Amino acid sequence: MTRPRTKVEDLEQGLLRGDRRALARAITLVESRRADDRQGAETLLGRLLPSTGSAYRVGLSGVPGVGKSTFLEALGVRLCDAGHRVAVLAVDPSSAVSGGSILGDKTRMEELSRHPNAFVRPTPGGTALGGVAHRTREALLCCEAAGYDVVFVETIGVGQSETAVAEMVDDFLLLMLAGAGDDLQGIKRGILELADGIAVTKADGDNAERAARAATELAGALHILRGSGAVPAVQTCSAVTGEGLDVVWNGVRSRIDEARSSGSLERRRSRQALRWFEQLVDEAIRARFFGEPRFHDALPGLRERVGAGSLTPAEAVRALLDGARPTG
Repeated sequence: MTRPRTKVEDLEQGLLRGDRRALARAITLVESRRADDRQGAETLLGRLLPSTGSAYRVGLSGVPGVGKSTFLEALGVRLCDAGHRVAVLAVDPSSAVSGGSILGDKTRMEELSRHPNAFVRPTPGGTALGGVAHRTREALLCCEAAGYDVVFVETIGVGQSETAVAEMVDDFLLLMLAGAGDDLQGIKRGILELADGIAVTKADGDNAERAARAATELAGALHILRGSGAVPAVQTCSAVTGEGLDVVWNGVRSRIDEARSSGSLERRRSRQALRWFEQLVDEAIRARFFGEPRFHDALPGLRERVGAGSLTPAEAVRALLDGARPTG
Protein backbone atom coordinates (compact mmCIF):
# COMPACT_ATOMS: atom_id res chain seq x y z
CA MET A 1 0.00 0.00 0.00
CA THR A 2 1.44 3.36 -1.01
CA ARG A 3 2.04 5.78 1.86
CA PRO A 4 0.11 9.06 1.38
CA ARG A 5 2.34 12.07 0.88
CA THR A 6 2.68 14.58 3.69
CA LYS A 7 1.95 18.29 3.40
CA VAL A 8 5.68 18.99 3.20
CA GLU A 9 6.17 16.42 0.44
CA ASP A 10 3.27 17.90 -1.53
CA LEU A 11 4.76 21.37 -1.23
CA GLU A 12 8.19 20.08 -2.24
CA GLN A 13 6.83 18.39 -5.37
CA GLY A 14 4.77 21.45 -6.28
CA LEU A 15 7.74 23.77 -5.86
CA LEU A 16 10.04 21.61 -7.94
CA ARG A 17 7.40 21.69 -10.71
CA GLY A 18 7.43 25.50 -10.55
CA ASP A 19 3.84 25.71 -9.30
CA ARG A 20 3.23 29.31 -8.15
CA ARG A 21 0.41 28.32 -5.80
CA ALA A 22 2.67 25.78 -4.10
CA LEU A 23 5.33 28.49 -3.79
CA ALA A 24 2.85 30.88 -2.16
CA ARG A 25 1.79 28.17 0.31
CA ALA A 26 5.41 27.29 1.05
CA ILE A 27 6.29 30.91 1.84
CA THR A 28 3.22 31.17 4.10
CA LEU A 29 4.50 28.08 5.91
CA VAL A 30 8.04 29.40 6.41
CA GLU A 31 6.70 32.78 7.57
CA SER A 32 4.49 31.20 10.22
CA ARG A 33 5.54 31.53 13.86
CA ARG A 34 3.52 28.50 15.02
CA ALA A 35 5.71 25.79 16.52
CA ASP A 36 4.24 22.98 14.38
CA ASP A 37 4.62 25.08 11.23
CA ARG A 38 8.21 25.93 12.11
CA GLN A 39 9.05 22.23 12.25
CA GLY A 40 7.40 21.64 8.89
CA ALA A 41 9.20 24.65 7.41
CA GLU A 42 12.57 23.38 8.60
CA THR A 43 11.88 19.96 7.06
CA LEU A 44 10.79 21.54 3.78
CA LEU A 45 13.85 23.81 3.55
CA GLY A 46 16.15 20.88 4.26
CA ARG A 47 14.61 18.93 1.40
CA LEU A 48 14.75 21.92 -0.96
CA LEU A 49 18.35 22.92 -0.23
CA PRO A 50 19.93 20.81 -3.02
CA SER A 51 17.71 22.64 -5.55
CA THR A 52 18.81 26.13 -4.50
CA GLY A 53 21.81 28.36 -5.10
CA SER A 54 21.80 28.97 -8.86
CA ALA A 55 19.73 32.19 -9.00
CA TYR A 56 20.90 35.79 -9.15
CA ARG A 57 20.02 37.21 -5.72
CA VAL A 58 19.63 40.98 -5.93
CA GLY A 59 18.78 43.41 -3.13
CA LEU A 60 17.12 46.70 -3.96
CA SER A 61 16.86 49.69 -1.67
CA GLY A 62 16.30 53.42 -1.84
CA VAL A 63 14.47 56.27 -0.16
CA PRO A 64 10.65 56.36 -0.33
CA GLY A 65 9.60 57.92 -3.64
CA VAL A 66 12.69 56.82 -5.56
CA GLY A 67 10.53 54.44 -7.60
CA LYS A 68 11.64 51.00 -6.42
CA SER A 69 8.40 49.27 -7.40
CA THR A 70 8.20 51.09 -10.74
CA PHE A 71 11.82 50.17 -11.48
CA LEU A 72 11.18 46.51 -10.62
CA GLU A 73 8.01 46.44 -12.71
CA ALA A 74 9.82 47.72 -15.80
CA LEU A 75 13.00 45.66 -15.34
CA GLY A 76 11.15 42.53 -14.23
CA VAL A 77 8.87 42.47 -17.29
CA ARG A 78 11.90 43.05 -19.49
CA LEU A 79 13.71 40.06 -17.95
CA CYS A 80 10.62 37.84 -18.08
CA ASP A 81 10.11 38.64 -21.76
CA ALA A 82 13.74 37.63 -22.33
CA GLY A 83 13.06 34.19 -20.86
CA HIS A 84 14.07 34.66 -17.22
CA ARG A 85 11.82 33.59 -14.36
CA VAL A 86 11.71 36.49 -11.91
CA ALA A 87 10.62 36.47 -8.27
CA VAL A 88 10.15 39.66 -6.25
CA LEU A 89 9.99 39.57 -2.46
CA ALA A 90 8.63 43.03 -1.73
CA VAL A 91 8.67 44.01 1.95
CA ASP A 92 6.02 46.56 2.94
CA PRO A 93 6.34 48.67 6.09
CA SER A 94 4.18 47.72 9.07
CA SER A 95 2.54 50.23 11.36
CA ALA A 96 4.31 50.62 14.69
CA VAL A 97 0.89 51.27 16.26
CA SER A 98 -1.44 48.69 14.72
CA GLY A 99 1.10 46.26 13.23
CA GLY A 100 -0.85 46.40 9.98
CA SER A 101 0.68 46.61 6.52
CA ILE A 102 -0.73 47.92 3.24
CA LEU A 103 0.91 45.22 1.08
CA GLY A 104 0.47 47.38 -1.98
CA ASP A 105 3.51 46.29 -3.98
CA LYS A 106 1.58 43.67 -5.94
CA THR A 107 -0.88 46.31 -7.14
CA ARG A 108 2.00 48.66 -8.01
CA MET A 109 3.55 45.86 -10.10
CA GLU A 110 0.32 44.87 -11.83
CA GLU A 111 1.83 43.91 -15.18
CA LEU A 112 4.71 41.98 -13.65
CA SER A 113 2.50 40.09 -11.20
CA ARG A 114 0.37 38.86 -14.13
CA HIS A 115 3.34 37.69 -16.19
CA PRO A 116 3.55 33.87 -16.39
CA ASN A 117 7.31 34.00 -15.72
CA ALA A 118 6.99 36.15 -12.60
CA PHE A 119 6.10 35.73 -8.93
CA VAL A 120 5.51 38.79 -6.75
CA ARG A 121 5.16 38.32 -3.01
CA PRO A 122 4.43 41.36 -0.83
CA THR A 123 5.24 40.68 2.82
CA PRO A 124 4.77 42.84 5.93
CA GLY A 125 8.07 43.93 7.45
CA GLY A 126 6.72 43.62 10.97
CA THR A 127 9.28 44.32 13.66
CA ALA A 128 12.22 42.80 11.78
CA LEU A 129 15.24 45.02 11.34
CA GLY A 130 17.13 45.33 8.09
CA GLY A 131 14.23 46.36 5.88
CA VAL A 132 13.40 42.71 5.27
CA ALA A 133 10.72 40.45 6.69
CA HIS A 134 11.38 37.90 9.41
CA ARG A 135 11.76 34.95 7.03
CA THR A 136 12.90 36.59 3.80
CA ARG A 137 15.93 34.29 3.56
CA GLU A 138 13.73 31.19 3.68
CA ALA A 139 11.32 32.67 1.11
CA LEU A 140 14.27 33.36 -1.19
CA LEU A 141 15.33 29.70 -1.07
CA CYS A 142 11.76 28.61 -1.86
CA CYS A 143 11.76 30.84 -4.94
CA GLU A 144 15.05 29.35 -6.14
CA ALA A 145 13.77 25.81 -5.64
CA ALA A 146 10.71 26.70 -7.71
CA GLY A 147 12.98 27.57 -10.64
CA TYR A 148 13.18 31.36 -10.43
CA ASP A 149 16.61 32.30 -11.71
CA VAL A 150 16.40 35.99 -10.69
CA VAL A 151 15.21 36.87 -7.17
CA PHE A 152 14.83 40.49 -6.11
CA VAL A 153 14.45 41.52 -2.47
CA GLU A 154 12.89 44.97 -2.37
CA THR A 155 13.42 46.61 1.02
CA ILE A 156 11.19 49.10 2.83
CA GLY A 157 13.48 52.11 2.34
CA VAL A 158 16.83 53.49 3.38
CA GLY A 159 17.40 53.40 7.13
CA GLN A 160 20.15 52.74 9.64
CA SER A 161 19.19 49.07 10.10
CA GLU A 162 18.49 48.19 6.47
CA THR A 163 21.96 46.91 5.71
CA ALA A 164 20.67 43.43 6.65
CA VAL A 165 19.58 42.98 3.04
CA ALA A 166 23.24 42.75 2.04
CA GLU A 167 23.49 39.67 4.26
CA MET A 168 21.30 37.59 1.96
CA VAL A 169 21.92 38.75 -1.62
CA ASP A 170 24.71 38.52 -4.18
CA ASP A 171 24.43 42.13 -5.30
CA PHE A 172 23.02 45.16 -3.49
CA LEU A 173 21.62 47.84 -5.80
CA LEU A 174 20.85 51.27 -4.38
CA LEU A 175 18.40 53.53 -6.22
CA MET A 176 18.80 57.29 -5.84
CA LEU A 177 17.13 60.44 -7.12
CA ALA A 178 18.63 63.42 -8.89
CA GLY A 179 20.18 65.76 -6.35
CA ALA A 180 21.94 62.90 -4.54
CA GLY A 181 25.29 64.67 -4.79
CA ASP A 182 23.94 67.73 -2.98
CA ASP A 183 22.11 65.60 -0.42
CA LEU A 184 24.94 63.16 0.26
CA GLN A 185 25.25 64.21 3.90
CA GLY A 186 21.66 63.11 4.48
CA ILE A 187 22.28 59.60 3.17
CA LYS A 188 23.24 56.89 5.63
CA ARG A 189 26.94 56.26 5.16
CA GLY A 190 26.63 52.56 5.94
CA ILE A 191 24.27 51.85 3.08
CA LEU A 192 26.56 53.63 0.60
CA GLU A 193 29.47 51.54 1.80
CA LEU A 194 27.49 48.34 1.20
CA ALA A 195 26.12 49.20 -2.25
CA ASP A 196 27.55 47.15 -5.13
CA GLY A 197 25.89 49.36 -7.72
CA ILE A 198 23.94 52.64 -7.76
CA ALA A 199 21.30 53.78 -10.23
CA VAL A 200 19.95 57.32 -10.38
CA THR A 201 16.31 56.88 -11.38
CA LYS A 202 13.75 58.99 -13.25
CA ALA A 203 16.36 60.06 -15.82
CA ASP A 204 13.84 61.14 -18.43
CA GLY A 205 12.33 64.34 -19.84
CA ASP A 206 13.38 67.52 -18.11
CA ASN A 207 14.97 65.46 -15.34
CA ALA A 208 17.46 63.62 -17.59
CA GLU A 209 20.14 66.29 -17.35
CA ARG A 210 19.76 66.62 -13.58
CA ALA A 211 20.03 62.85 -13.21
CA ALA A 212 23.24 62.73 -15.27
CA ARG A 213 24.73 65.56 -13.21
CA ALA A 214 23.70 63.81 -9.98
CA ALA A 215 25.38 60.57 -11.13
CA THR A 216 28.64 62.42 -11.83
CA GLU A 217 28.57 64.20 -8.47
CA LEU A 218 27.74 61.00 -6.63
CA ALA A 219 30.54 59.07 -8.34
CA GLY A 220 33.01 61.76 -7.26
CA ALA A 221 31.72 61.72 -3.69
CA LEU A 222 32.00 57.93 -3.53
CA HIS A 223 35.66 58.07 -4.53
CA ILE A 224 36.26 60.26 -1.48
CA LEU A 225 34.04 58.16 0.79
CA ARG A 226 35.54 54.80 -0.14
CA GLY A 227 39.12 55.96 -0.53
CA SER A 228 41.24 53.16 -1.96
CA GLY A 229 38.33 50.68 -1.89
CA ALA A 230 36.30 49.59 -4.88
CA VAL A 231 33.84 52.25 -6.00
CA PRO A 232 30.44 51.02 -7.25
CA ALA A 233 29.34 51.98 -10.74
CA VAL A 234 26.85 54.86 -10.83
CA GLN A 235 24.40 54.75 -13.73
CA THR A 236 21.21 56.51 -14.76
CA CYS A 237 17.97 54.92 -15.88
CA SER A 238 14.29 55.55 -16.51
CA ALA A 239 11.55 53.04 -15.80
CA VAL A 240 9.21 55.12 -17.98
CA THR A 241 11.26 55.10 -21.19
CA GLY A 242 13.33 51.99 -20.43
CA GLU A 243 16.54 53.95 -21.06
CA GLY A 244 19.45 52.56 -19.06
CA LEU A 245 17.61 49.54 -17.62
CA ASP A 246 19.66 47.07 -19.67
CA VAL A 247 22.87 48.82 -18.62
CA VAL A 248 21.91 48.59 -14.94
CA TRP A 249 20.95 44.91 -15.22
CA ASN A 250 24.05 44.00 -17.22
CA GLY A 251 26.12 45.60 -14.46
CA VAL A 252 24.39 43.51 -11.80
CA ARG A 253 24.73 40.31 -13.81
CA SER A 254 28.39 40.96 -14.66
CA ARG A 255 29.32 41.58 -11.03
CA ILE A 256 27.64 38.36 -9.91
CA ASP A 257 29.09 36.30 -12.78
CA GLU A 258 32.58 37.60 -12.05
CA ALA A 259 32.17 36.83 -8.36
CA ARG A 260 31.00 33.32 -9.19
CA SER A 261 33.99 32.73 -11.49
CA SER A 262 36.51 34.02 -8.95
CA GLY A 263 35.05 32.07 -6.04
CA SER A 264 34.17 35.21 -4.08
CA LEU A 265 30.44 34.56 -4.49
CA GLU A 266 30.78 31.18 -2.78
CA ARG A 267 32.70 32.82 0.07
CA ARG A 268 30.11 35.59 0.36
CA ARG A 269 27.25 33.12 0.57
CA SER A 270 29.16 31.06 3.12
CA ARG A 271 29.58 34.13 5.35
CA GLN A 272 25.90 34.93 4.92
CA ALA A 273 24.88 31.39 5.92
CA LEU A 274 27.00 31.61 9.06
CA ARG A 275 25.47 34.98 10.01
CA TRP A 276 22.01 33.51 9.38
CA PHE A 277 22.89 30.60 11.68
CA GLU A 278 24.06 32.98 14.40
CA GLN A 279 20.87 35.02 14.11
CA LEU A 280 18.73 31.90 14.46
CA VAL A 281 20.78 30.83 17.48
CA ASP A 282 20.08 34.20 19.11
CA GLU A 283 16.36 33.85 18.36
CA ALA A 284 16.25 30.30 19.74
CA ILE A 285 18.06 31.25 22.94
CA ARG A 286 15.76 34.23 23.51
CA ALA A 287 12.65 32.12 22.86
CA ARG A 288 13.87 29.36 25.19
CA PHE A 289 14.86 31.87 27.88
CA PHE A 290 11.56 33.76 27.95
CA GLY A 291 9.62 30.52 27.57
CA GLU A 292 10.76 29.48 31.05
CA PRO A 293 7.89 30.22 33.50
CA ARG A 294 10.16 31.64 36.21
CA PHE A 295 11.60 34.21 33.80
CA HIS A 296 8.32 34.90 32.03
CA ASP A 297 6.51 35.46 35.34
CA ALA A 298 9.24 37.79 36.60
CA LEU A 299 9.14 40.12 33.60
CA PRO A 300 6.02 42.24 34.41
CA GLY A 301 7.30 43.19 37.86
CA LEU A 302 10.80 43.93 36.59
CA ARG A 303 9.49 46.06 33.74
CA GLU A 304 7.32 48.03 36.16
CA ARG A 305 10.25 48.71 38.49
CA VAL A 306 12.60 49.68 35.66
CA GLY A 307 9.95 52.04 34.28
CA ALA A 308 9.39 53.55 37.72
CA GLY A 309 13.11 54.13 38.19
CA SER A 310 13.43 51.97 41.31
CA LEU A 311 15.61 49.39 39.54
CA THR A 312 18.26 49.88 36.89
CA PRO A 313 18.04 47.86 33.66
CA ALA A 314 21.32 46.16 34.54
CA GLU A 315 19.97 45.11 37.95
CA ALA A 316 16.83 43.76 36.31
CA VAL A 317 18.86 41.69 33.84
CA ARG A 318 21.01 40.34 36.66
CA ALA A 319 17.86 39.35 38.55
CA LEU A 320 16.62 37.43 35.50
CA LEU A 321 19.95 35.69 35.00
CA ASP A 322 20.08 34.75 38.68
CA GLY A 323 16.56 33.41 38.37
CA ALA A 324 15.29 35.38 41.37
CA ARG A 325 12.98 38.31 41.85
CA PRO A 326 14.55 41.25 43.72
CA THR A 327 12.90 42.19 46.99
CA GLY A 328 12.01 45.60 48.34
